[in-house]
Amino acid sequence: MQLELFSRLTAAAKRAFRPVAPPVSDDPWQEKARALLQAIGCADLAAKVIVRWNARMRSTAGNAYPNKALINLNPRLREFGDEEIDRTLRHELAHLLAHHRAGRRRIAAHGREWRTACEELGLYDEKRCHDLPLPRRRMQRQHLYRCSHCGTEVARARPMRRKCACLACCRAHNRGRYDERFRFIKVTAT
Repeated sequence: MQLELFSRLTAAAKRAFRPVAPPVSDDPWQEKARALLQAIGCADLAAKVIVRWNARMRSTAGNAYPNKALINLNPRLREFGDEEIDRTLRHELAHLLAHHRAGRRRIAAHGREWRTACEELGLYDEKRCHDLPLPRRRMQRQHLYRCSHCGTEVARARPMRRKCACLACCRAHNRGRYDERFRFIKVTAT
């Protein structure tokens, strides 16, 4: 009976496992991304990666979604030439590669793993942010909070939704843990 159950389970597993063919795309940048990943020996990620042009992007050159193996690029990058598109593509690929290698472990967005991935993809001394002349949106900071203990002020564009305390005071007086004594108090809202 157990043998029969085992054989049914293995047969179901064989039917369920089908190699996934990469999505077909006529975008040369998606093919370039796949070729770069294959060249460094990451064929499983290369099979899943998707590169899209997102017309809704304004100030960001690109972004990566590691869960979906998706890279969005700003169409305005085309104004700056293929070299800039290639650099941005490699930057975002480095994010995917770093998260792919880390697995379920949390990593810093532009930390050590990302820098290693950048170097493997041919980007040395890569900066965290681009310096392209894309329009920047500045939000007015209209919510002001003050620590009741030390008087430190924090200006924010959005109101604090949760209880927040002054980190310097919590570190100095409560071993870095949250303490209600050092909670930020709203001063103004213009």
